[in-house]
Amino acid sequence: MAAITAKMVADLRTKTGCGMMECKKALTEANGDFDEAIKVLREKGLSVAAKKADRIAAEGVVDILVNDEGTSAAMIEVNAETDFVAKNATFLEFVQNILKTILKTRPATVEELLTKQYLDTDMTVEAKLKDMIFTIGENMNIRRFVIVDGLVSTYIHGKGTTGVIINFEADDNAKNNEGFAQFAKNIALQVAAVPVLYLNKESVPEKDIEEEKAIILAQLNNDPKNASKPAQILEKMVVGKLGKFYEKNCLLEQAYVKDDKMSVGAYVNATAKEFGGSIKVAGYCVFEKGEGLQKREDDFAAEIEKMVKG
Repeated sequence: MAAITAKMVADLRTKTGCGMMECKKALTEANGDFDEAIKVLREKGLSVAAKKADRIAAEGVVDILVNDEGTSAAMIEVNAETDFVAKNATFLEFVQNILKTILKTRPATVEELLTKQYLDTDMTVEAKLKDMIFTIGENMNIRRFVIVDGLVSTYIHGKGTTGVIINFEADDNAKNNEGFAQFAKNIALQVAAVPVLYLNKESVPEKDIEEEKAIILAQLNNDPKNASKPAQILEKMVVGKLGKFYEKNCLLEQAYVKDDKMSVGAYVNATAKEFGGSIKVAGYCVFEKGEGLQKREDDFAAEIEKMVKG
């Protein structure tokens, strides 16, 4: 049996980020073989990941990376169990490296991403994820990602609570103007600040319009003041209220947050005229961290009592 020294344990901890006791156990099991000890830790990581898989992971971070040419952006949401992990430098580096992997390999789905080689290592993204679960000690999940190509502007709010990518179409006069970057950022800020369901009126699905009309009509019919009004008048009232629906939910119809006297669409047109060119908002994507996920509820008093009792 090879002697396990403190330096060997320290070196393994530096290499893997695992705890001192775990590193010592792995080196003992590997009879002092450094590479074999790393393999042991990885194998244990698979077991730990399986045990933690049913634990709620709704915290974490949304992050974005734009390629060096500025022609593509990738956005990802990676979840963990607590918000403390979102501040962990190792975790944040892991998320950025996944984004680099996405831009390099361009997978179509999360399932495909998990099979890709994690940067310049011999590990897959899935294997690295399980390594991270073992190292940090929390369940983690790569929930979703998106790749947007073309002329883009990006924004991250609240250190990873919200991420936005806006896709533009613009001619040279517009995109080469020194004010374009700030204009593009303003549109991204709009999407981060105000909930958006659709790009414009034309992009609202017909079924959503019909559902909204039915809701508005039911509201009108439930108001006693409308009891004597003919159907055609109620129909006109529905159309009028539908305009408010567009103004609330369609990006280009919304009031511009920095000047609510104009719509976002009017701001885009005014900016294009100012730049002497043409600008079109072609699309947008927004991720809200933990959106729609069950949140973990911690009873800290119970946890402390449990710790005290041992």
